[in-house]
Amino acid sequence: MCRSIKTLRPPALAEEATEDEIRAAALQYVRKVSGFRTPAAHNREVFERAVDAVARATADLLAELEVRGSARSAAPGGG
Repeated sequence: MCRSIKTLRPPALAEEATEDEIRAAALQYVRKVSGFRTPAAHNREVFERAVDAVARATADLLAELEVRGSARSAAPGGG
């Protein structure tokens, strides 16, 4: 059906996730949940709205997560 959705936060990614990466993860999620790789014409609008909503929620989540203990957020000297 679809490949595994990858982790989009540090330290799994060296940099912030791009909009394309977030959208791809959202699309994979909606495909998996709906059971459709490509929706029929009569379901296309609701499918796209779902992808948009999941992408927004994912972007919000990533923006607000506080990642502790990663090299990116750890202060020099282990503090």
